[in-house]
Order: sequence, then structure tokens, then C-alpha cells
Amino acid sequence: MSRLRDWARTLKRQTLIVYFAARDPRTPWFPRVLALAIAAYALSPIDLIPDFVPVLGYLDDVIIVPLGLWLVLRLIPAEVIADSHAKAEAASERPVSRAMAVAIVAIWAIALGVAGVWAWHALRH
Repeated sequence: MSRLRDWARTLKRQTLIVYFAARDPRTPWFPRVLALAIAAYALSPIDLIPDFVPVLGYLDDVIIVPLGLWLVLRLIPAEVIADSHAKAEAASERPVSRAMAVAIVAIWAIALGVAGVWAWHALRH
């Protein structure tokens, strides 16, 4: 069980590293876009495949996110990774922001609501 917990901590740290690397101006545009997408997906409380779906629900958490992180970490320059690693270590020592979690869920809810209204109007006409 401790190995699983260590793996989850490592995954969280790598996600933070990728997030900070994506915001660094020295990161090329393609790895930056890919890093932002992977970090947003990994940090988002909403999954592409819901976790209650048997086997497939955890596929993204166990395979897709780690592979995406691995790819992004290989594409970003080493000096950017080193600086981002230092920022991630400092950030991981800060307390968790529940307000930010609520804000992210609210943004997703608003986006889904807007998409639903748009789809409703598009299908009615």
C-alpha cells in the first residue's frame, strides 16, 4: 500500500512540474500546449471516463496520465524541468485550496451548461 501511495505522490509532483514547465517562456509551443492539456486533465476533478465505469474508469488515471506526463517531461528542456521541479517542491508544501477546487468545478459546470444550452437550441431548429 505504501508503494501505491508513493507512486500517487510522484504522479502529483510530476503533474505540478509539468504545469510549471508549461508556464515557463523557455518551453517550446508544442510541449507547452501538450503540458497544459495533460496538467489540466490530471488536476481536474472531472474525468473523461468516469471512475465508476468498471476497469475503464481508472484507465486514464493509471495509463493515460502517466504516459502523457512521461511524454511531456521528455519534450521539455532539462533546465526548464529543473526550475519547475524546484517550484513544484515549494508548491507541494503549501496547504490545499478548497476554494480553487470549487472554482474549477464551477467552471466545468458553467461550460457544460453553456454547451447544453447551445445543443438544445441547435437541435430545436
